[in-house]
Amino acid sequence: MKILNKKIAAKKSSVAWLQRQAHDPYVARAQKEGYRARAVYKLIEINDKFHFLRNGQVVVDLGAAPGSWTQYIARQFPKSKIFAMDLLEIKPIVGVEFYQGDFTTDAALHWLEEKLNLPAGEMGRGTVDVVLSDMAPNTVGHKKTDHIRQMVLLEYAFDFALRALKPGGTFVAKSFTGGTTNELLKLFKQNFEHVHHIKPPSSRKDSVEMFIVGLGFRGDAQNQ
Repeated sequence: MKILNKKIAAKKSSVAWLQRQAHDPYVARAQKEGYRARAVYKLIEINDKFHFLRNGQVVVDLGAAPGSWTQYIARQFPKSKIFAMDLLEIKPIVGVEFYQGDFTTDAALHWLEEKLNLPAGEMGRGTVDVVLSDMAPNTVGHKKTDHIRQMVLLEYAFDFALRALKPGGTFVAKSFTGGTTNELLKLFKQNFEHVHHIKPPSSRKDSVEMFIVGLGFRGDAQNQ
């Protein structure tokens, strides 16, 4: 692949990324199947393993850009109601409601609460079947710092899931490997019947990302 932008071409990291993309079978498959990003196969693989997505559900997709997870759900489960959110702009997808903004702000949460008709502060009375979070911070290359920043986002998503999910619901969230993950896994186990910490095959081997899957939201558990 020839890189025309001289500034990009001068950066070894950019060259390596472009070369990796050019030889990545998941990138080629996404292009062939009309998906916006290779990340869609992470969701497909997780769902193939745990079978939590079904037609007619209410689904929230946090950190959705460029929209491949939302795109897959809308395509495969067209009767589902999908709400997607990201800091970045997302090109429209038929049947999906988008919000461009910071999920950690009051304004973004208020938008979700109104759309989902959520009772204020009440756990176990939610209206959502599945909460997905592929949110990740802009990494700085320092493993400990990146891990902490990722866990902050994950905790925001986890707190939202506790309020938004119906009993029996599912929460799937990206995590980074690191010491504080075990503490959060304990909270997952208090609030979900089954908890799995996995790395789907399409997740690059050199990536620190993992996914926590909480199945069977208890609804009446005491969050500690």
